[in-house]
Amino acid sequence: MLVALENGTRGRRTRSVGGCATKTGNLKMQNTGNQMKRTRAKLMNLGVLPLVVLLIAAWAGAGCQSTRNPASATQTKATQTAITPAGALEKLKTGNQRFAEGRPLTRDLVAERKATAAGQYPFAVVLSCLDSRCSSEQIFDQGVGDIFNARVAGNVLNDDILGSMEFACKAAGAKLIAVVGHSSCGAVKGACTQVELGHLTGLLEKIQPAVTSVITASNKGPVNAAQINAVAEANVRLVLKQIRERSPILAEMIQQRQVGLVGGMYDLDTGHVKFIE
Repeated sequence: MLVALENGTRGRRTRSVGGCATKTGNLKMQNTGNQMKRTRAKLMNLGVLPLVVLLIAAWAGAGCQSTRNPASATQTKATQTAITPAGALEKLKTGNQRFAEGRPLTRDLVAERKATAAGQYPFAVVLSCLDSRCSSEQIFDQGVGDIFNARVAGNVLNDDILGSMEFACKAAGAKLIAVVGHSSCGAVKGACTQVELGHLTGLLEKIQPAVTSVITASNKGPVNAAQINAVAEANVRLVLKQIRERSPILAEMIQQRQVGLVGGMYDLDTGHVKFIE
């Protein structure tokens, strides 16, 4: 009888204590909710909350973009062998589209470096200008080991560049040669205005055939931006012609469609490359 009474009392006591605990927990949750509301109101008054929300949204968006847009594996012998000249050109086109739209692939450069340490299998060789704003890997959104990158002021052709192209295509297996000029080119402007400066003088002489094809006696005068860009494109076409004429090795590979040859003009303002096929 006493045991039963004690158990019953203990049970009522336990329920009573449990009820107090429940009430205490509810009070704590209510206080926490009220505190959060007051904090939110203070942040809103200070103009901080909208900024916090925007930062969180931007961070979440960046995370989603990284997940949606990862880079594929680095170039291998198998992928290089499988790609065609047309496929190589398409990779440059789609890569430039991503760059111009501000949605480049997410890359693990450390992993790419390690993966390519034992060998390289680029799908293209790009001749472009020395200009610091025209890095081929960036404007075509390519990674480590994807393309050969030859750079010289005015993207002119000489024996060293030509030999490098022969190596890239005949020895190393690249499937495309791209010659890319750009808008507002300083080297082209120097050629148009006949700048003379040490070894630069000889380099600019290589652009003169393009200058004379655009600026004639009838339209000669102060050089304007439109003329500079027209000469830059004419210079790209000139180099394409020179590659065919001066390298029997490359001319044969192009003729047999083992290698493609394409030109391009990169717009510094828009980020787009207009291809000249």
